[in-house]
Amino acid sequence: MENNEHYDASDIQVLEGLEAVRKRPGMYIGTTDVKGLHHLVWEIVDNAIDESLAGYCNNIEVIINKENSITVKDDGRGIPVDIHPKTKISTVETVYTVLHAGGKFGGGGYKVSGGLHGVGASVVNALSKWVEVKVYKNGNINYIRFENGGHTTEPLKVIDKCDINRTGTVVTFKPDPEIFDTDIYDYNTLKVRIRELAFLNKGLKITIRDDRDDEDTTGETFIYEGGISEYVRFINQGKTPIHENIIHLEGTEDNVMFEVALQYNTGYNDNIYSFVNNINTHDGGTHEEGVKRALTRVINNYARKNGILKEKDESLTGDDVKEGLTMIISCKHPNPQFEGQTKGRLGNSEVRKLADNVFSEGFEKFLLENPDEAKKIVEKAMLACRARNAAKKAREITRKSDLAISNFFGKLSDCKSKDPKVSEIFIVEGDSAGGSAKKGRDSMTQAILPLRGKILNVEKARLDRALGNEEIRTIITAFGTGIGDEFDLSKLRYDKIIIMTDADVDGSHIRVLLLTLFYRFFRPIVEAGHIYAAQPPLFRIMHGKTRKYVLDEKEKEEYLASLPDNVRARAEIARMKGLGEMDAEELNETTMDIEKRTLRKITVDDCVAADAIFEKLMGDEVEPRREFIEENARYVENLDI
Repeated sequence: MENNEHYDASDIQVLEGLEAVRKRPGMYIGTTDVKGLHHLVWEIVDNAIDESLAGYCNNIEVIINKENSITVKDDGRGIPVDIHPKTKISTVETVYTVLHAGGKFGGGGYKVSGGLHGVGASVVNALSKWVEVKVYKNGNINYIRFENGGHTTEPLKVIDKCDINRTGTVVTFKPDPEIFDTDIYDYNTLKVRIRELAFLNKGLKITIRDDRDDEDTTGETFIYEGGISEYVRFINQGKTPIHENIIHLEGTEDNVMFEVALQYNTGYNDNIYSFVNNINTHDGGTHEEGVKRALTRVINNYARKNGILKEKDESLTGDDVKEGLTMIISCKHPNPQFEGQTKGRLGNSEVRKLADNVFSEGFEKFLLENPDEAKKIVEKAMLACRARNAAKKAREITRKSDLAISNFFGKLSDCKSKDPKVSEIFIVEGDSAGGSAKKGRDSMTQAILPLRGKILNVEKARLDRALGNEEIRTIITAFGTGIGDEFDLSKLRYDKIIIMTDADVDGSHIRVLLLTLFYRFFRPIVEAGHIYAAQPPLFRIMHGKTRKYVLDEKEKEEYLASLPDNVRARAEIARMKGLGEMDAEELNETTMDIEKRTLRKITVDDCVAADAIFEKLMGDEVEPRREFIEENARYVENLDI
């Protein structure tokens, strides 16, 4: 790395003025909902991470303040404080008030950058009620404040002295409630991403603290000297590895740094996550393609050379060699070309060959030096190959589009509409609830599929066994998308897939089994936002001619508190029966009527966290499940025994 401690105004190139961010925030942060609110934090944190990538920052601290403002501290070089030659104002003010002003646009600022197009600081300023910036540099504490969408209250000034060796930036901002749907930060959302950033940046210490919680005085600190190897170990908690050592490969070519960590486990699902400059490329790209291509080729070559795969045997496919694989791919690129608005996919064609070279060289060496572990990896892939062929035969049953096949007619009460945009399907627990749901539905747009008993736990089954399960075949046929390599989201027959189970232990278990099935075999449906959970009310409150349904204890207390004393005293409160005990009218009014019902959308914002929960609750290991139950038992209120 070339010496660049001299970081000043000449390193900051200005492209254009700050325009219309407040009028069109979606163009800059994607959305103004809770996701956009949290995105502001990442814009500021990314700037600190860029200092770390450049070799100048070791510690970052994120604090949620009592009034839901955010403070981000770093010990990098500090934003330059001198006057910028083009704008004639301080560089700090330039960075925070001019769009596309930053050290990422061809000045000498950064070789590798993860921030979103370098617009971060000014966009955060534009969308905030106020922003305060302190820069520790040259023995001075420099301070500037902006208000009402980025208006400077007064120019940058020195407010105090500090140790000559202390450098860094402290930014505090309060999002503008007029812009965002909510201004309440979620600690867990921030924590999950901060932990991920710590995994991806070996040795960087990141702390998060919630000052809204009087008991949380120290917060949580994440630092991983093993980097992405520790990330693989974290994801594989509760899983059983088939080889103890995590394989960690890295290399640099043409200024592109490349790193892969992987480990196989006894499970049947793969967890492959790729990143470019710390950004999660959830749609993959050339770096992921290069690694996967090399993985398939190297394992096949090794298996053939060592006689494990005979001449008559078919070659292993990419799906075969990925079974049970947990892998993190991290690429640091000086000029990444992302495809799509959300940077979901890396497009640089040269990276494919680089990724292939770095990975194949290191992985071949590992297999040669570790023959026992290599044999286990190859044999697992060969088992997957046999299961794939068995699944291919079983899949014939689900491929036909005629819903009357395999005793299917009579299970599904389909809706009359053939327009997926308005159609929805309720997956209902048991025949009795199914009967009420059929009578209480709008038959034009609502289909009912009753489940008879609990479906197979797919966390412990390969696809071929899952396809042998009648309930799962029924669901696949109803959805119309196919499964596995034949999956086609555009053929989904319903816009909403609604899980409707009782609010008891059995209902929760069925819901988790269904979510596990959807997460494993229909993940694009979950990611596209088609899965919902019906929220049947827990209580009915009657007073006079008014009948009010409420979801839980909290809502019940809030509603009762809103009533006049004399009405509250006469109110009749009844705990609701299970879905199967409701008549059709009651079920329609409480749970199915589009105008009155409450649905909860099931999302997979954090696939890593979701996978960890599914593995913990549904996997083979008993101990993690016991720990989870013990940790969460105190939150249980309405236990149905």
